[in-house]
This record gives sequence, structure tokens and C-alpha cells, in this order.
Amino acid sequence: MGILDKAINMLGGNHLPMMDSRMKLMQAALSLLANNGQAGGIYGLVHQFNQAGLGNIIQSWIGGGENVPVSGDQMLQVLDAGQLRQISEETGLTEQEAANQLGDMLPDLVDKLTPAGHVPPGGLGNMSNLLDHFLGRYH
Repeated sequence: MGILDKAINMLGGNHLPMMDSRMKLMQAALSLLANNGQAGGIYGLVHQFNQAGLGNIIQSWIGGGENVPVSGDQMLQVLDAGQLRQISEETGLTEQEAANQLGDMLPDLVDKLTPAGHVPPGGLGNMSNLLDHFLGRYH
């Protein structure tokens, strides 16, 4: 199974009309988490959640317990207008749709990329490192 198939399966199936936007959304989500990404990596995203008063939510995804869900409206509070506009343009989704789908996607991604219950001191790495984690090639 290739990377595209694994990503599509993680997102809930391979509905061809939505495949392109889902793959672009996955890329955008990983970009938010990558050290060289638009949010300043996982530490930058944690900071944005803290600034929005929602730090407990992202900490639940990193920690070993139950993942607290995040709504699309909360994602709108977390992401700055430039980030959301860029994601919307890249995916072809409205900003609200992008926020809703990121809210569905990010908890599982962060949880899977932080299996030890904490963020490594150097962050999660670049996009290549994240794909290796996502595909189970990096432990």
C-alpha cells in the first residue's frame, strides 16, 4: 500500500471526488506540525492553542490519555487568518470546511506522532520525518 492509499484510508476512505482536497488537507496538517512548516512546528501550534485558551486540548493529543476533540470554530480561533486562508486556497475548501476537517484530523495525527506522550526536544522534524512517522518507518 502506497503513501497515498495510507493517507486516504486514515481519512476515511477513497472517495475520488474528494481525494485531491483530502490529500491537500493532509499535507496542510502535516505542514502545521513540521519544524519548517507555517505554524513553527508542533511547538508553534501548541503556542497558538495556548494563546487561544485551548492549550489543554492539544496537550491531550500529545499526552497518553484520551484525546479531547476540537471543533472547527475552535480551530478558527487557533489558526491565524493567513494560515487558514492558505489552507483554504490550497485545498479548495472554504475556511470553515478546512477548519472543521482539520479539527477532525489533527487530534489523531498529533497523537500518532507523539506516541511517547511528549514532543521530542527538537520537535517532530521536517515533512519527510513526519511522513516516516506516519508510515511507521521511524520509531
